[in-house]
Amino acid sequence: MIPSPADIRVVLIETSHPGNIGAVARAMKNMGLSQLVLVRPREFPHSEASARASGATDVLEQARVVDRIEDGLAGCGLVVATTARDRDQNFRVLDVRDAAARVVEESVRGPVALMFGNERTGLTNAELSLAHLLLRIPANPEYASLNLAMAVQLVTYEVYRARGARHEPAPGLVPLAPADDMERLYVHLEQVLQEIGFRDRTTSGKHLMERIRRFINRAELDQNEANIMRGILTAVQNKRRQAGPRE
Repeated sequence: MIPSPADIRVVLIETSHPGNIGAVARAMKNMGLSQLVLVRPREFPHSEASARASGATDVLEQARVVDRIEDGLAGCGLVVATTARDRDQNFRVLDVRDAAARVVEESVRGPVALMFGNERTGLTNAELSLAHLLLRIPANPEYASLNLAMAVQLVTYEVYRARGARHEPAPGLVPLAPADDMERLYVHLEQVLQEIGFRDRTTSGKHLMERIRRFINRAELDQNEANIMRGILTAVQNKRRQAGPRE
């Protein structure tokens, strides 16, 4: 299921590398967002940005370039800032998943901004002061700093999921084998095991088919796979008939 468009903008502040801008545009389009705002980018537009966008050039073409952060955030009700560093100030910090849910909730009422800082220094305390809350992405505490495009990808993915996106099986997939087909398979299998003289060699010697049922059920066979198994068992029986009875 593809969520309906959301009034969520991604605001990049003083991005140093044009390639990162292109990668961010691609990440946004992957997750159904199109509003990109660039605050004092070092180089934009740029061929590397277009190359890294890889099909998301429409996001780049629609991007707004502004000189002041306030202009990039204008009109937004909720402003969420991303950071990997601990802060002394009394900021409210949410896990990325919780923050994404809040972003989606607020985007119904009005525009929301996701703010990302410079690749080298991140967001300054002055820039963070413009945000209502901070967003943290759980990561290895010994190396928690993420590449800008990676951070945008993770945050926008969580936003996409919070907007209700779910994987839907492609049409035409073969359904799982129904219970009666599976029961016929097990009866057939037990018959073949008896014909070839395969016995349960455990201490009790009574639970072979129960164990076989358990591990085959874990495989969740579809109808074609169940038919393949039946075909293999039939081929085994035919070979035995051609070979004649055992002496």
